[in-house]
Amino acid sequence: MEQDSLPRKLTAVLSADVKGYSRLMGDDEDGTVRTLGTYRDIIFDLIQKHRGRVVDSPGDNILAEFGSVVDAVRGSVEIQETLRARNAGMPENRRMEFRVGINLGDVIVDGDRIYGDGVNIAARMEGLAEGGGICISGTVYDQIENKLAFDYNYLGEQTVKNITKPVRVYRVRMADDTVSAERTKEPSLPDRPSIAVLPFVNMSVDPEQEYFSDGMTEDLITDLSKISGLFVIARNSVFTYKGKTVKVDQVGRELGVRHVLEGSVRKAGGRVRITAQLVDARTGGHLWAERYDRDLEDIFALQDEVVQKIVAVLAVKLTEDEQDRLEQRYTNNLEAYDCFLRGLEYWNHLTPEGNDQARRMFCSAIDMDPEFALAYSRLGITYWLEWTFGWSHDLACLEKAFELAHRATALDDALPEPHGLLGMVYLWKKEHDKAIDELQRAIALDPNYAEGMNQLAHGLSFAGKPGEAIRWAKKAMRLNPLYTAFYLWPLGHAYFLLEQHEDAVATLRRILDMNPNFHPARIYLSLSLSRLGQADEARTEAAAFLKATPNTSWEDWRQRLPYKDPSVIEGLFQTLRQVGVKPW
Repeated sequence: MEQDSLPRKLTAVLSADVKGYSRLMGDDEDGTVRTLGTYRDIIFDLIQKHRGRVVDSPGDNILAEFGSVVDAVRGSVEIQETLRARNAGMPENRRMEFRVGINLGDVIVDGDRIYGDGVNIAARMEGLAEGGGICISGTVYDQIENKLAFDYNYLGEQTVKNITKPVRVYRVRMADDTVSAERTKEPSLPDRPSIAVLPFVNMSVDPEQEYFSDGMTEDLITDLSKISGLFVIARNSVFTYKGKTVKVDQVGRELGVRHVLEGSVRKAGGRVRITAQLVDARTGGHLWAERYDRDLEDIFALQDEVVQKIVAVLAVKLTEDEQDRLEQRYTNNLEAYDCFLRGLEYWNHLTPEGNDQARRMFCSAIDMDPEFALAYSRLGITYWLEWTFGWSHDLACLEKAFELAHRATALDDALPEPHGLLGMVYLWKKEHDKAIDELQRAIALDPNYAEGMNQLAHGLSFAGKPGEAIRWAKKAMRLNPLYTAFYLWPLGHAYFLLEQHEDAVATLRRILDMNPNFHPARIYLSLSLSRLGQADEARTEAAAFLKATPNTSWEDWRQRLPYKDPSVIEGLFQTLRQVGVKPW
């Protein structure tokens, strides 16, 4: 043991600061200092009430620790609710909103001070929170998920400064959370049989088999989605229930469906056991239930059997094309299929590291089965994500995605996903008509393709048809009712292009509430505020954008943005100059 090593401990760390503190000080130094003093006293008292300890409080920052993550989160919620009530009686431009981040981590103890990654991650969570909001790390969420009566928005794995691995981030949803209220309005039932497939539970002894049960769920969703007589909820929404104990009637209300499919998977050696039950979400009655014990090599036939049983129970009529598509399997090679499912697990992380690992898995699947069309498509999407997320600016990524999408359609032209990928690549190549044709083809092949509808909305706006884009964006959101910020983006963009700037501002603010790192929403928010005559707010949002993206290349923007009408770009840049941004 090193003689000079400092002691360490596991603790819940709270980091907080004031949103827009510099602006508040610039407007009224004395008033800001007085308000800060009052609010700090309130925060310190509430930290102590919830058995926490203030470690440091320089300027507008506060660092505290708690022995319990439950106390830390409860205390933070009470802090935000108390400050929100105080702010309600103040002019909007003088309200002082704190951002709060919480992490559970190992820290170095030096007297009364604490240091280390445990503290740094809490500070990064704070940076991801909006004013009046709370963001927590995955380590906190894992401890409080079933202990506190709050809901949470999963913001994905975020790559944060000076932390090697991506961090899972969740946003705490509080009672008067307008974003949550908007997203949790109970949708009405569709005019055709509707179903949500909940994530199948992994019952295998080996927890590493989770990818297999998740993959089975995704396959069933994909197969059912191809049936025009069914309304099928998208994967992203149903997977928000993964690992949670929920009642079927609750799922039915929140997703707006009449039927719920749930089940489990146990995989061991060369055998697989699958249980499945179809439930009426209104009555809780079982419409059908079955248990299957099969050899693993029968997995594809087993999936077909489950789908056909659901179709029969719900009395859905299949077209001849739909019947043919359901009978086609992506691969008959079990090892290739296994690699593909592992790739899906990595891909769903939506991080550079996960994307690289997924790419390796999809390549392995193709090596084992060179005719595996869907693996080519997913491999293409890894290159597409690398380019669109800015992990690489090499145009070769776009060309590689294009090549792989064509390879997939050559092998199986009835797959919707590669047509969707082709559509998005054509869009960024500024071949708008081809982009829209491919995206419409994808939706024709999969009438429940929420992602494709979202992409079509995106493409239509750039092609100069924002009115049509709104219609498709809302269809996509109905199929994916627990949508992410990416689903709101085409809607906000379309409102902006239609000069419906009040609607644009409301939508873009919702995006930033859900994901403060969604930088395009912030710059378009600035543009809409400017066009509404709210110059000060517009400049504030533009400054926040520039601070968050210091390496922005406006010339790159000019070259990349795929507007069919070049005058749109010129209008954007003219407004940027008005808010103090010099794009050239």
